[in-house]
Amino acid sequence: MIGAGVVGAACAYYLSRAGLTVTVLDRGGVSGGTTGAGEGNILVSDKPPGPELQIALRSNELWRALGRQLEGIELEVKGGLVVTESQEQQEALRAFASGQAGVTATEVTDVRDYEPHLAPDLAGGMFYPQDMQVQPMLAAAQLLRASGATVRLGVTVTSIEPGRVVTDAGVIAAGAIVNAAGVWAGQLGDVPVLPRRGFILVTSRQPELVRHKVYAASYVAAVESDAADLQTSPVIEGTKAGSILIGSSRERVGFDAAMSLPVLRLLAAGAVRLFPVLKQVRLIRAYKGFRPYTLDHLPIIGADPRVPGLYHACGHEGAGVGLAPITGKLIADQITGSPTDVDLSPFRPERFHVQL
Repeated sequence: MIGAGVVGAACAYYLSRAGLTVTVLDRGGVSGGTTGAGEGNILVSDKPPGPELQIALRSNELWRALGRQLEGIELEVKGGLVVTESQEQQEALRAFASGQAGVTATEVTDVRDYEPHLAPDLAGGMFYPQDMQVQPMLAAAQLLRASGATVRLGVTVTSIEPGRVVTDAGVIAAGAIVNAAGVWAGQLGDVPVLPRRGFILVTSRQPELVRHKVYAASYVAAVESDAADLQTSPVIEGTKAGSILIGSSRERVGFDAAMSLPVLRLLAAGAVRLFPVLKQVRLIRAYKGFRPYTLDHLPIIGADPRVPGLYHACGHEGAGVGLAPITGKLIADQITGSPTDVDLSPFRPERFHVQL
């Protein structure tokens, strides 16, 4: 297993439960990449009809089970509220929700019934009770602990060959190799995964000020966009610790890790537009990370046809936390030859036939 983020941790967990011996390698620490820079979203509300929604619903169920089995992951089944600024947006959101088979959504006329501090001039919204949030770093750590896997940190993988992983600490034999290296999965496993930078603002403790995950309806369009330039859409949610997290931004700038004050200002302005009360709240820090992005916005899950024994579990973009359990289970099912009722063809590496 290459990668000690939440996807790699979930793969280790389900592989161990299937009776396999697992070693997890990471050149950094647990959750040292995208997982540690995320909000911990477990969403069905932002998924359009299609294969990703189907696995998101399955993963939602798995997270609920994990919440009962794992201690200290701060799983909150608090629901998500999508808000609109015009009747046109409300009609579009209503049509979007009506096509999400398996998703529970309640149309909201006065969004302040759910969030009293929202701006009074919003048109309406949709409430999604299945949306959840988890503390992603704690979740990854607890999945690894529960898996019983051997975890080797500070080990850099230099190449993958049939039946073995070559590292700067020596060669490791493996019956199966899982590439869960996040934004570096493309470089390591020669699959089309690109980094997409995003920023998050963190406020001082404001317990109960924001009760749900709240985001503007434009967020869905931003997630699905192929544009390389900067896109922002207000996303606000509270945490167990009391701080409020404010996003979201997306831009393809390679691995440029520079902090961008103009982007942070846009995020703050978007949050204040939805929650005017936040204008008086102190920001204590900002952080950034890179989402592992694929051109068709679907993760890569499955066996690599070019390298016997190599499996990919990467390219989840901003849905890695939410889709981690189902990804881990699907990888375990494939490696052990167990049956699954999920159609894996939309996620297989060979769909990128030009690259592969």
